[in-house]
Amino acid sequence: MEHKLHRTARETACEGAVLEFCRDTMVLPDGKEETWDYVRHKKGGGACAVPVLPDGRILLIRQFRPAIDRETLELPAGARDPEDPDPSVTAARELEEETGFRPGRMTKLARILTAVAWCNEATDIYLAEDLKRISGQHLDEAEEIELCAFTLEELCRRIYAGEIQDAKTVAGIMAYRSRLAQADEKDGTHVSASGSDSGDSASRNDSDRKYVLPETMADKLRRILRRARTG
Repeated sequence: MEHKLHRTARETACEGAVLEFCRDTMVLPDGKEETWDYVRHKKGGGACAVPVLPDGRILLIRQFRPAIDRETLELPAGARDPEDPDPSVTAARELEEETGFRPGRMTKLARILTAVAWCNEATDIYLAEDLKRISGQHLDEAEEIELCAFTLEELCRRIYAGEIQDAKTVAGIMAYRSRLAQADEKDGTHVSASGSDSGDSASRNDSDRKYVLPETMADKLRRILRRARTG
């Protein structure tokens, strides 16, 4: 289909390590020209994981985001590397680095375009199951990440209350919920939003408990060095 709205030129305004900021010359349906902003993600985007623990709870990270000047609850995620053969490798790697867990099974849940009006960034979302703790966290110098585990019911409540607003996290949680509902319809059993049988209340009563990982020697060293740099 040919569209009357189209781009005739693109000019790079400035460029960063990950993003390129452009000015597009656009011809509108009425023939007029306008200059529009466009942001190109040089890596195309990233991938994230919905990590489900053996008890059915979902592992999330809490971190401070300077762009919005507050902490957020998010699914583990990161930008793609050129050497990654597919986005599932990115999602598994970021999960392991940020949480210390390695998934035994990865299943594609969804693909989202973060901001279609002005950016090309895409995020692939995977369900991560059969998690095994293989190490401590391997964080970048700028990362301060706290691990938390919640039932699906609690996460849905927080989304509806506006407490969780990160796009990939909302999409990932809802995609996982939809997957559980479809499985429920196929096998005819009743599964609660937490992913466990309706009679299992233990994980629901524990929904706000932080998932505390034992600190390794490497974790301690990184923490000491971080404090030394920040004073």
